[in-house]
Amino acid sequence: MGDGPDGYYHLRRVGCAQACPREGGGTTISVALAESGRGGEIRQIGVFENHPEVLAKLAARLAKGGGRLSFCYEAGPCGYGLHRLLTGWGHDCVVVAPSLIPIKAGDRVKTDRRDALMLAKLHRVGELTAIWIPDAAHEAMRDLVRARATAGRVLSKARQHLQSFLLRHERIYRGGRAWMLAYRRWLTRARFAHPAQQICAARLYPRRPGAYSDDVGRAF
Repeated sequence: MGDGPDGYYHLRRVGCAQACPREGGGTTISVALAESGRGGEIRQIGVFENHPEVLAKLAARLAKGGGRLSFCYEAGPCGYGLHRLLTGWGHDCVVVAPSLIPIKAGDRVKTDRRDALMLAKLHRVGELTAIWIPDAAHEAMRDLVRARATAGRVLSKARQHLQSFLLRHERIYRGGRAWMLAYRRWLTRARFAHPAQQICAARLYPRRPGAYSDDVGRAF
């Protein structure tokens, strides 16, 4: 391939939501290799533990003899730690969007091994679309924004459950705006005929400072 890399190596992340379970919560990576050149061999290397020391040894073994490595893997819920690890060792690495990966019509069988081989082949011929990789600070801010949005959704859902429970048992607040301090005090004084209902009310509205706070942002 002219002055291109001597070999393209694809690492596909297997962990997180699509993990191969391991004791201690670890994950594994399925590795496939496509040799340079149009007729270069494409083969499965194996499955390895997703640990920096293991990956460092693997990269050193694959680069033995001075070969250049170009890694790629599919974006997923595990983030960009693998990309930062590989580029920090001086290797090329791209992360590709799953929705932009070319797929043959009718090819619906997905396994880690098949995906690794397919992506290694596509990476070699330049048919993969790389996505933008945020730096660690940007990713941390993403996590914060997503966590706040999730907390807001959870809070809204919890309030809906509580209000539906109160309405079913004809507990209607008539003192003004809901979820203000007076409303929350009224909730703590609500009483029900059956002990099970009282337990349910206690679970739906925990009597502790900050429960169902109007300002979710305070937690962040």
